[in-house]
Amino acid sequence: MKTLVLPPSADTLEYAKELIKAGEVVAFHTETVYGLGADARNDAAVRKIFALKGRPADNPLISHVHSGYDISVLVETPPYTEALRRAFLPGPLTMVYPSKGKVSPAVSCGLPTLSVRVPSSPTAQAFLRAVDVPIAAPSANRSKHVSPVTAQHVLDDFEGDIPLIIDGGASQGGIESTVLDCTGEVPQILRAGLVTREMIASVVGACGIYHMRAGEKPKSPGMAYKHYAPGCRTAFFSADNTEEAVRCYGREKGANGRPYFLAEHAVCERLSGYDCFDLGASPEEMAANLYALLREGERKATLLIGIEPRCRGGVMDGVRNRLLRAFGQSEN
Repeated sequence: MKTLVLPPSADTLEYAKELIKAGEVVAFHTETVYGLGADARNDAAVRKIFALKGRPADNPLISHVHSGYDISVLVETPPYTEALRRAFLPGPLTMVYPSKGKVSPAVSCGLPTLSVRVPSSPTAQAFLRAVDVPIAAPSANRSKHVSPVTAQHVLDDFEGDIPLIIDGGASQGGIESTVLDCTGEVPQILRAGLVTREMIASVVGACGIYHMRAGEKPKSPGMAYKHYAPGCRTAFFSADNTEEAVRCYGREKGANGRPYFLAEHAVCERLSGYDCFDLGASPEEMAANLYALLREGERKATLLIGIEPRCRGGVMDGVRNRLLRAFGQSEN
């Protein structure tokens, strides 16, 4: 199979519509990361996504729709969710609702809920309007690999395996959407992202953070399994342990390796003279840069040495979640 990488022209969108109707999988740009999408109502097409990614069968998918789509066809909508949709959609917020069972059971892995997202990317909106069906889509990368923020990243993982990548340029948000459980009286964050707990609480008065229990089935993507891992050796150090990180760098260099640091801007400034990937100074910069730098790190480094940023809260909750998982660390 030849994988075409095409801009979101009228001809491309018509071709994408034909592919989706035929049960194929299409990769497309969103404002967070690229998605790997298929008709959420088509059981065989949805299962094709799981097979292509090597995704665990109990890890649910998100259904993407355009801004004019009537989601009440798909889900029950608790009253407070209307204010959240007005405040944050289209945008990087996925909301989990009670499902009406209108999509393949494989999308939610048998759960009685459905995760729905309305991306703000013009490319995603054009694609979703063209097909006018809910599109089940995880990130367009092999399972556990770094999420893709360019069409080239998708091609690196799936060249020859999918027919089309709709190229909308680099994704600016950089980390996946916030996932919010809206099945209870108070919404709860299942996966942190660019829409923060504080932003949600300012709209509906309260917002919790869900902590997954041992042995529990994941309610949404990003709650279980190691994710976002670069294809090179890694090491990880706290912000208070940069001296040991430097010694680790020296050992790799002495063994004729190519070590690189991955750290926030202030740390990279202190480590001038060493090879560094600069995540940026603000949480938003770090979110936007993280996946691209992890991908660059796996191309250039024999050992990628992560140093944990100091800041906490807000958007940084999502950045730290992805960074720690990329380096095989647990959140404290």
